[in-house]
Order: sequence, then structure tokens, then C-alpha cells
Amino acid sequence: MSDQLTMFDRPVSEPLAARLRPKSIDEIVGQQHLLGEGRVLRRIIQQDQVSSMIFWGPPGVGKTTLAGVIARQTRAQFINFSAVTSGIKDIRKVMQQADTSRRFGEKTIVFVDEIHRFNKAQQDAFLPFVEKGSIILIGATTENPSFEVNGALLSRCKVFVLKALSEDDLLQLLHRALQSPDGFGDQKVQAEEDVLRLIAAFANGDARVALSTLEMAVLNGEIEGDVTNVTRQTVEQCTSRKSLLYDKDGEEHYNLISALHKSMRNSDPDAAVYWLARMLEAGEDPLYVARRVTRFAAEDVGLADPRALELAVAAFQACHLIGMPECSVHLTEAVVYLSLAPKSNSLYRAYETAKKDALEHLSEPVPLQIRNGVTGLMKEIGYGEGYQYAHDTEDKLTDMQCLPDSVADRVYYEPTGQGVEQRCRERLAQIKAWKKARAGDSGNAKSE
Repeated sequence: MSDQLTMFDRPVSEPLAARLRPKSIDEIVGQQHLLGEGRVLRRIIQQDQVSSMIFWGPPGVGKTTLAGVIARQTRAQFINFSAVTSGIKDIRKVMQQADTSRRFGEKTIVFVDEIHRFNKAQQDAFLPFVEKGSIILIGATTENPSFEVNGALLSRCKVFVLKALSEDDLLQLLHRALQSPDGFGDQKVQAEEDVLRLIAAFANGDARVALSTLEMAVLNGEIEGDVTNVTRQTVEQCTSRKSLLYDKDGEEHYNLISALHKSMRNSDPDAAVYWLARMLEAGEDPLYVARRVTRFAAEDVGLADPRALELAVAAFQACHLIGMPECSVHLTEAVVYLSLAPKSNSLYRAYETAKKDALEHLSEPVPLQIRNGVTGLMKEIGYGEGYQYAHDTEDKLTDMQCLPDSVADRVYYEPTGQGVEQRCRERLAQIKAWKKARAGDSGNAKSE
């Protein structure tokens, strides 16, 4: 038998992004609002005072890299978990090991990549061990943790928001790749500044995309002697979506979703579909678009067409189930429907007005008549006294006051006359007229 290596035995070269992954805080590009001199996250890492935290930000901005830096600089056992491949049994096994290590004075840091992919039961498996300090949990997510991480776990973690890298950040990274021995420093690679800027613009704030694009461009570069030239034409061949890019500082991401939102609000389906296509074809996460569309359904259409929310949620579920490119048509259906639907922002205005009062009257007690008197003592001190059960009345209405005295005269929901909400408006007018008449009858009875 020959000892000669086959092609499958030979070590495979790591991708450029992996070779250049920073090993210390000072090597990390970007995130200066967290890692600059004197900034909170830098101090936490340098002083080895890491507590449970979640890194939230778009792809390729350094979430996993930060975890790796913490692994090198902290005096703790470091365990890397993937939310894609790990089950509850794996979690509990590692948690028990961490619990044992804690008894011997050893800290354990558990890094969970894509923590938003864990279901509630999987997330709950971490909770008791985070609570008693057996582990320090570091999660990474591209999704808003307020929606994707259960409340009990989230309340025990500090959330750090990572930003998309600027074009200058990415240019710094690309120059390092060309100069570093871990990159192309041992080769003669020529790339003009405008070519590197093209790569940085295409990457849209994602370091991994920038380095992968550079690597592809170098592999397909024009070779002259021992020099590899990376030209604009080569980069454009490697980036087929060059005309659809977000701009250099990531601002276009917000400009485009704003354009979609305002086009739907202005009942312009053609513009709305155009901006939707601009986002999806530039690589935007369809779930991000679906969340914004779902918000729009309640904020700008609301009860003028209650079916709008149903359709938006159905489109969101379709995006979850089948992803791009298939889900583009589901989002188009939702966007066109919302554009053509009658508009009402009465629900948004109702909540914002109520929120202001709620914050100003946080300690306002619940009126006794609508408290739940579930014990004898509660009933003795007046809980539930004077409660009127609407179903026992002929009109299914009562004149019982449900707001605290300090805001008893406030009006929060003011329906428009748009679409189906006209029915809400008419019904509300009937209810208020009935209560006003009832109040008048009570006043007359008292005066007599």
C-alpha cells in the first residue's frame, strides 16, 4: 500500500476570511462605538469581566470574531455551539459539564451562533445555568433579539448592537488582505484603489463578502509574468449584481425600506414593487422585508381592511418556509394588496397617545370595579365591587368606568371613515350615544 497522499488527504487551504480572522481586539476593523479606547465592551474584555451577552447585527460584521477574541483573552473554558446542529440533549450535556466545572472554580463561556434559530425549548435549556452562573452565554444573531430570544433569557443578557462596516472599514480590511502573509502578502497582486472601492461597495458592510469577493477576483485575475492584476472587469464578472448595490455606508438599506413603506402608504403599487425588487435582488433578507410589511399592515391600513394583516402574516410565514427566490412573489402579493388597501393610521395614533399617558401615570391604580376579587380579603376591600357584566344586559353595554379617574375623559381610538373602519366608526358612535343617554338619564334621576 502506498503512503502517497490522495487529493482527499491533502489539507485544504482555508478561505481568505478565515485566514484573516482577527485574534485580538486591536485587529478588529470597525465597531469603534463598542471597541474603541475606553468603550464598555473593550473594557469588559480586557478586564476579563465578561457576563452573558448577545451580539446583534447584520452578517459579516464581527459577531463570531468577537467571540473568538473573548475566547483568547478570557480565563475560561470556551464552548462553541451551533444553533443549526445542536439539540436539547447536547445542550444539557454541556451544561452539566459546565456546572461541574463551576464547583471547581472554572468559568465556562458558551458561544451560540445564530441563537435566533433555537426554539423556545432549546433556549429554555440554557436559562437555569445562566441564572446560577454555571455558564456565561454569548449569543450571536442577525435578528432582533426582542422578537427571537425568549424574554427570561434576554433579561439576563446585555445586548450589544454591531453596525454594518463602512466602506473605509472594508477598504482597510482589503488592504490588509493584500499585504498580510496570511492573505496575499506573499504574492504580487495589483489592485487599484477604485477597484477595491468597488468590492467594498458590493460587500454592503459585510467583511466576509468583501474578502470572499477579493479572493475570487484574485483567483480570476489577469496574470502578467509573476503579477496578478485585479481589474474592474474581473470584479464585475465576480459580482453579477453590481448595479443593484446598497451605498457605501449602509444608509441605502434604510432609504430603500423607507421608499417601499412610503410608496405603499401613497397607494402606488408600481413604485412599491420596484423598491421591493431593489431590496430583494440586492440580497436583503426577505424576513426583514416581511416584518416591515407586517408592521405596515397594522400601522397604515389597520381596521380599514383587517384582511391586510392576515395577508402580511401569511407572506411572512411563506418567507420562513421557502425563502428566496420563491418567496419574492408572496411579498409582491402582500405589497400590492397593501398599496391598494384603504388607509388608516388610527391604531398607531391610538397606541402612541395611550403610551404617553401610560408613561405619565405608571402608578395609577386599576379601578376597583374592574379588579379581579379572587379571594375573600380582596372582596372585603372592594375588589370587583360595582362590576357590571355586559352580557347580562339587553344591549350588551354598561356605563361602567374602565379608565382611571385621571384619564377618564381621554379618547385614544378615533376611527376614520376609510374602508371597513367606517363600520367601526358607526358602531363606536352608537356606543358613545348610548352611554351619553344613560348618563343623562342618571343625571335626571338624581335631580328629581
